[in-house]
Amino acid sequence: MFLKDISKRSARYISVNIRYLAMIFALILIWAFFAVATQGIFLKAQNLSNLFRQMTIISFLAIGMVLVIVTGNIDLSVGSVVGFISAIAAYLQAVTFSKYLPKMFPMLVGHVSILGIETTYVGLLSTGLTIVIALLVGILIGVIQGASIAYLGIPAFVVTLGGMLIFRGGVLGITQGKTVVPIENSLVYIAQGYLSNLGGIIVACIVIIAIFIIILWNRKQKKSYGFDINPIYKDLSIAGFFSLLVLFYVLYIANGYRGIQNPVLLLAIVAIIFSYVSTNTRFGRYCYALGGNKEATKLSGVNIRWNIFIVFVLMGLLSGIAGIVLTGYVAAGTIGGGLNYELSTIAACVIGGTSLMGGEGRISGALVGSLIIASLENGMSVMNMDIFWQYIVKGLVLILAVYIDVASNRKSWIEK
Repeated sequence: MFLKDISKRSARYISVNIRYLAMIFALILIWAFFAVATQGIFLKAQNLSNLFRQMTIISFLAIGMVLVIVTGNIDLSVGSVVGFISAIAAYLQAVTFSKYLPKMFPMLVGHVSILGIETTYVGLLSTGLTIVIALLVGILIGVIQGASIAYLGIPAFVVTLGGMLIFRGGVLGITQGKTVVPIENSLVYIAQGYLSNLGGIIVACIVIIAIFIIILWNRKQKKSYGFDINPIYKDLSIAGFFSLLVLFYVLYIANGYRGIQNPVLLLAIVAIIFSYVSTNTRFGRYCYALGGNKEATKLSGVNIRWNIFIVFVLMGLLSGIAGIVLTGYVAAGTIGGGLNYELSTIAACVIGGTSLMGGEGRISGALVGSLIIASLENGMSVMNMDIFWQYIVKGLVLILAVYIDVASNRKSWIEK
């Protein structure tokens, strides 16, 4: 029995790693195809820089969606929530704060230049208040939806489907079918600004050091709990591989154009925090246990309702961050803000190895999935492919990813 258990765990470990290698290989093939199809334009530093910026909004949502799906739930409202928060942020800046703040704080109407941004003290105050309100709105939406699902017992599919319609209506109500402008330069800078080349190199060094520290810390934690650990050379090889990816991104892509984009840096910080929470905290372990076997987790004394509630609150928080970045990225509040983002988000998670059956998925995989989705969208746009073909290709990729997930789960079930 012991040898059989070891064999199963080893097979599962190999299967997970093969799947991650397959994702990386698929990404390489996609980049190679578009490089040839666009005569090298796709691989230029400027285009790749734009590609990574484009993936950030879906990536913020995918980070939260991994936890949602891992617990055996789904959130169909994230696209509409992002659009709703973006519309609120734009309306606050273009209408409310621009009208009332100068009257309330006349001493702050002077101009100021910070990090090359030409703005006013009132503009900085407007951006600060907008960010706080947008995040609070996201959290409030997460609280309402999370409480409805966890404590009222309404299925997540129904609650979030209703939320998708409600918040899409909210977008239409706030924008009145028009583009809401202008947006303060300081808010635009959050999504369109860059770090200097030197700043990028410093960040790269910090990230590489953090990668090695995290991997070595995880080894120590697993060893202290009596878990199986990889040979040291394997973990160091993994750390080295990701370090090379960081260097490639910073030296070739980012510094090859204008530097690291602010939203990419923000995404990296959020991803590291949530990766730690999902893999190194009690809450994260409960999420995976909940998705794996809800009844057994409940009988173990875990407050499953509270965990589901917190997962949706975090999803709301990340939707708020995505909404702020979207507002700065398009420098406006638009009627189509966040449209179909929920589909791309779920696709990124599934492509990244998150099982729709629950209990399995990694944030790092979802980020790779987001990069694959963004690469497809960017490459097809550079090729000037008709929009209907773009929808067809993304739909086929999603179906293929779900089929792989279903086939993998069927095989695991047969083995059990």
